[in-house]
Amino acid sequence: MTPRQNPQPAPPLQVPAASESELFLPLRTAVVLLAALVLGIVIGGLTAFTGVHPATAVIAGLTAAGAGTVALRALIQ
Repeated sequence: MTPRQNPQPAPPLQVPAASESELFLPLRTAVVLLAALVLGIVIGGLTAFTGVHPATAVIAGLTAAGAGTVALRALIQ
């Protein structure tokens, strides 16, 4: 009769750490785009509350997001 051995636990999975070069977007770019998105939504929403045509509110939001991207890119360094 052979002696039974206790099962050995599986080694833990090793996940490589993400370096700065492996990120999909740099942190600065993500912050600028997120802030521009919030700015566009706020301006578009406020424009919609004035009672204008919805397309006008969308255009105002997109314009604010585009201009905000350029301005925030220059401000956040």
